[in-house]
Amino acid sequence: MAMDEEILRPIRPALEIGGDLSTLSETEIEERVATLEAEIERLRAMLASKRASRAAADAFFKK
Repeated sequence: MAMDEEILRPIRPALEIGGDLSTLSETEIEERVATLEAEIERLRAMLASKRASRAAADAFFKK
């Protein structure tokens, strides 16, 4: 891909929460659901990691 093409290529906007869904096809809706489910799993994994780190720190510094 040439530099000019890269510059002119439209940037796909991030997933918009709360946006109008009426213009989406069934396939697009299914793709968004899959994307959001994957993001939820990623968030849950990070939350578990942070909770484990906090618990380890609390145990280490507990008096």
